[in-house]
Amino acid sequence: MLRLVIQRLGFGAMTILAASVLIFAGTEILPGDLASAILQNTATPENLAEMRLQLGLDRPAVVRYVEWIARAAQGDLGVSLSNQRPVADELAPRLRNSFFLAGFSALVAVPLAVFLGLMAAIYQNSFYDRAVNFFTLMTISIPEYLVGYLLVKYLSVRWQIFPSLANVMPETTFVDRIDLTFLPMLTLVLVVVAHMMRMTRASVLNIMASPYIEMAFLKGLTKTRVVVRHAFPNALAPIIAVIALNLAYLVVGVVVVESVFVYPGLGQLLVDAVSKHDVPLVQACGLIFSCVFILLNLTADVLGIISNPRLRRPR
Repeated sequence: MLRLVIQRLGFGAMTILAASVLIFAGTEILPGDLASAILQNTATPENLAEMRLQLGLDRPAVVRYVEWIARAAQGDLGVSLSNQRPVADELAPRLRNSFFLAGFSALVAVPLAVFLGLMAAIYQNSFYDRAVNFFTLMTISIPEYLVGYLLVKYLSVRWQIFPSLANVMPETTFVDRIDLTFLPMLTLVLVVVAHMMRMTRASVLNIMASPYIEMAFLKGLTKTRVVVRHAFPNALAPIIAVIALNLAYLVVGVVVVESVFVYPGLGQLLVDAVSKHDVPLVQACGLIFSCVFILLNLTADVLGIISNPRLRRPR
């Protein structure tokens, strides 16, 4: 098991390195020249050459990539082109906001999805099972921006229960932050809970066909006890994997949701950086998104190995 875990960690490090290459290459092949985008109408051949020299664009791309990834590994993500502030200072408050929203959503979505999935497995083919499957399939099919606008229309504009904009500030109290981020949280929960619930139900029902489950029924155990105590622990590996995927989405897939609710998170910062041609900020946001996504998937992979009894107790 230890060897498998070390292998997964090595694959994760290689994947992060490959993602950084793609991020840097993606910003390099964007149409237009960075120096021209900065100078815009004031560009002349002389100041264009000077700006390219200041930005280091006269050097080969490979050299600039090695310097960028080496500085990033040390925590230096460069300087923002829009306001000349360190990129790390720009990212820190936005990253905290995105993690708060993702954590708030996960605290609601994960227990809810597991509970709904277990109940659907216990009451298989009942009205409850069909209703939950229909509702979750419907939420999967609706884009998150549409879910957000519908929630704003009914819960903010028509009934005025929650604020429509999530304008959180550094001085916002915890209670006010919960109130302001409730609609973005609810949007993310409705989008991600379906995948986790359906995977929980499918994994548990797959285990229910095992011989030891039949033996548990023959001993007189109730279906609820069999599902919760015997089937669910052995179905954890795929459930953990899909939970990790959805947790990664809560962090890296919130660009649209943050734009809908004008939430000052990392996704909204990325949209602003793209509109301003702020390449260092775009690269930093992309690198953080990639690292979070890869690390969460790596965590799910490792937890799936650890949760497998055959690997924990090899014969």
